[in-house]
Formats: sequence, C-alpha cells, structure tokens
Amino acid sequence: MSRIYQNLKLFNTVATTNGGSVLSAGAVPIGYVHLDAFSTTWEIPILGVPAILWSHTPSTAVPNAIITSMRIWTIWHCPKATIRTELLRQLCGLSLKMACRIEPHRGIYGETIGYLFRGLRFKIGSKRRGKKAETAIKTEYLDEVLSDFSGYIAADELYDGPFCVLFIVDNHKFRRLYYEVLDHNPSNEDITRFLRRFKQMLDAHGLTLKGITTDGSPLYPQPAAEVFGKVRHQVCQFHIIKEITKDILKAITQVRKELKHMKAHRPRGRPSGVKAERIAQRNKRVQKRIAELFDCRYLFVRRSLTLKEKKIVQRITRGLDRLRTLRAIMDEIYSLFDRRRRMDTALEKLARLRHRVSRFTALADTLKKLWSPNLEKALTFLDDSLLPSTSNAVERANRRHRKMQKSIYRVRTRDHISRRIAADMQRDVYAVELNKTMDTLHWSRTGERRKAG
Repeated sequence: MSRIYQNLKLFNTVATTNGGSVLSAGAVPIGYVHLDAFSTTWEIPILGVPAILWSHTPSTAVPNAIITSMRIWTIWHCPKATIRTELLRQLCGLSLKMACRIEPHRGIYGETIGYLFRGLRFKIGSKRRGKKAETAIKTEYLDEVLSDFSGYIAADELYDGPFCVLFIVDNHKFRRLYYEVLDHNPSNEDITRFLRRFKQMLDAHGLTLKGITTDGSPLYPQPAAEVFGKVRHQVCQFHIIKEITKDILKAITQVRKELKHMKAHRPRGRPSGVKAERIAQRNKRVQKRIAELFDCRYLFVRRSLTLKEKKIVQRITRGLDRLRTLRAIMDEIYSLFDRRRRMDTALEKLARLRHRVSRFTALADTLKKLWSPNLEKALTFLDDSLLPSTSNAVERANRRHRKMQKSIYRVRTRDHISRRIAADMQRDVYAVELNKTMDTLHWSRTGERRKAG
C-alpha cells in the first residue's frame, strides 16, 4: 500500500505521460550487486539517468539479475496524467515512494487515483456536515418541502435537559418544516416569535395556512391567534381523551380502595369456627372482586366493546352503579368525536352531558376535564374534513429526536442539537429519492415492484 509523507527530506520527481491513457506499467530492471557484508547497492534508471541506491541492510548475492515489473492501476482517458513521486531518506537509506495513493475503483470498471495532491490522508466521516446542513435547511430543503405544502401543520415543544426544541411539521406529509432550539423554557413571546418567522417563510413562497393542531398546552392559543388570525386551531383529540381516561381510572382505583376497607379484620392463621370461616369466605369474595376490577380496568376506557366484554363489565360492576355510569359517560365522550356529525351538534350534545354530570357531586369532581375549554377546541376538526384531529406528525418527530439522543451522546449542546436536527431533516429528503432509486433498480432486475415496507 502506498503512503503519504508530510516531511520531505530530499527532492520530488514527477513522471508525466503525454497523449493518451496509460494502459500498463513498463518493466524496470533491478540488478543486485554484492559489495560487502554490511550494505546492499543496486542501480535503477530514473528518467533515463542511472541512479545508484544503497541501504544498510545485509547484502544478498544474486547470480543473475532479472527483469521485474510492478503492476499499477489503470488511469482513465485524460490528455495528460501525472503521478507525483517522492525520493525520501529513511533509516534504511533511500527509497522511491508515490505521494499519491492509488486505490481500487468502487465498481467493476477499472481503477481510479485516490488523491492527486500532497497532504494528510482524509478520514471518511471525520468532517461533520452539521453547519452545511443547517444552512441548506433554510434554502434548498425549505423549497423542497414547501413545494407540496398541504396547508395544515402541527406544532409542539420537546424538552431535552436544559434545552427546548420547537417543531413545526406538515400534518399531512409528516415532514418537518421548521424548528428552533432554546436554552430555556419557552414563553408566549418565544412561541409568537417562532410562529411569526414561520409565517414569513410561507409568505415568501406565496402560501397560506389553513389549520394548526397542537396539544393542550396553554402556550399556543394566544400566539396562534395573534400571528395567523382566524385560522382553525385544533387541540389534539388524543391528549384530551387521555386526560379524561386518566380521571376515570383514578375513580376505579378509589372504588377498589373502598372495597378493601369492607374486608373484615380477623386474626392470622387458619379460621376456626363457623363465624371465622364465613368471614374468611367473605374476604375472599371481596378480594376476588378487587382483582377483577384491576385486571379489567381497561374495559372502562376502551372505545368499543364486544358482546363478551360487555357481559364482563356488567358482572364486575354489579352493585357499583357509579362505575356503570362512568362507562356510559365514556361512550358518550367517544361519540362526540364522530366525523359524521358537525361541530354545532357535538357542542349541543356536550352541553347536555355536562348538565347531567353536574347533578351528581361525586361524578362532577371526578370528571372535571369535561368543563375544560380544550375539549371544545378538540371538536374543531368536525367542520373541516382535511383538518387532522391529532398531532401525530409532530409527535413522531419528537420520538425520532428521542431515539437520536439515546444513540448519540455527544449531542448535548445547543449548537450540536440544532445541527444534528438539520442533518436529520436533510436525510429525510434524500431518503425519498433513495427509495425511488431502489424501487427502480429492483423493478429493472426482477420485473416486479417491491412490496411496501
């Protein structure tokens, strides 16, 4: 393998070929002459001039000198090919070395010269492209992703230690459009400035925003109304239902605690006597019921139940009317988000549900989320068939960032996080073209399209 030397002690020799390409290497006669027991001297013609070289290695007697040839790689067609060589002094004497590495071509068509300049060998992957990618995001990448902008976005914030990453994602194409890394917790002013910059990008490309989807955070309603005006603001349906189901599961936990207090206290050991056996059997029945409520608690928050699951709910809630009422209320909450109804109809149904629940103090204290204004905003998508009801697009971007941080521990500064996200966004654009190329190659070889995934 050829090497590159930085500190040149002697002079350079340049071998130049004019005309066509270099097809093969010439034969170079090397003759070994035995002088004494402490050195070896040989003669090599360099540029037509004989040069006598010697070394301190022990001599070797050769009866007859032979002609040898060292293979070099083919140089492709060019009017003039130059290979730089170096004559260097080392501990063992003088040696003729090539300063430019010749490496095999990455394919089936010959070989190529790796480097035609003097310097250190370049280490692949050592130069990070974060700065370049961060610059390209504002120009080429933005033009690419906004060329087929759907008009609907999802915005969310992601906390990573002392930093906060703000994301805006196309809610139909699932492409990240804009981001910003903060070194503090975001405020309404930060969100307003973030959304205003994104609106300037849309105005520069002649685009308008039709809808925005966020979670239940109080950071977005006021800045979104201030920057985008009367654009539809949808609160994520998943986050709202998650908060309500959490309250219902807490109510089931409270019922299990009440049943636990119904168990009679008895001394340790095997029950002796008829009364002790009755108390033990009663405690077993209560404990069995507590275990069933714990194992089947998911049935109280599931969207739809089968006939078998409905029978299980009826059996484990026998004598517990409050739990049956909670299951019925959960069915009505799910029906609010039915796409077949309009927003006005859903709001009327929500008003009736709030009125019925308010008559029972225990249920009203349990289901406080029913009076949240975010529940009304979560029904905005009913009047727009293209407005997504959830913010899954931006949540997917958050999960991608979390996975990246688990595997790359050096990304822990503000600049590194910003550059890493930019490189990842640029990779998404390349992945689309890469998949098209792979599909075309597969079709050309096998004659059939690849299966999705």
